[in-house]
Amino acid sequence: MTGNVIPFNPLDKKNLGASVAEALLTNAVQPLGELPTFDGAGVYAIYYTGDFAPYSRLASINKDGQFKLPIYVGKAVPAGARMGGGLDSNPGRVLHKRLKEHADSIRAASNLNIDDFHCRFLVVDDIWIPLGESLLIARFTPVWNSLIDGFGNHNPGKGRHAGMRPRWDVLHPGRAWALSLAERQESAQEIANDAASYLRERFPDLSTHFIKADGP
Repeated sequence: MTGNVIPFNPLDKKNLGASVAEALLTNAVQPLGELPTFDGAGVYAIYYTGDFAPYSRLASINKDGQFKLPIYVGKAVPAGARMGGGLDSNPGRVLHKRLKEHADSIRAASNLNIDDFHCRFLVVDDIWIPLGESLLIARFTPVWNSLIDGFGNHNPGKGRHAGMRPRWDVLHPGRAWALSLAERQESAQEIANDAASYLRERFPDLSTHFIKADGP
């Protein structure tokens, strides 16, 4: 008995999203702290290669310029896209601005060095940005997306500091606005232990074949 074979549909939304992810991963890696100004919205992946002990496994995977496993994946959409602006919205420099905000957060942290961070980014029509980001997160489960929350948070603004301090700011103290948030019950060491365990369990074999970009 012959089973039903579902034909490949290149226009299926998952396949279109996958094409965005693949395009990002073939782009060149650049130092996060030295990005030139550019226009557009899109998706990005940030990579870590430093000596912060809880991320040692991650740094080993990315060593020697391999950049196989991001520590964080994100997106930047134009303001109009959030309000239904769609393809006609003018994105401005939202992707560049978002990456610069991340660089500033890393510079503010007392135990991170901006020189240890690189990124890939891809300017994309805003309709495909959320799907591309979702597929990248599902593929790589970056530790700053899945375990250590708060890296992408903004200052909630005056009079709105009633929430809990993100795990990211407990582990990487330095952002002034985060000090106004309620303290967590867990310590930086506990979060560090969680990060090390997560990376060790998620990637037990450093020879694991990750998707590697063709670009430099």
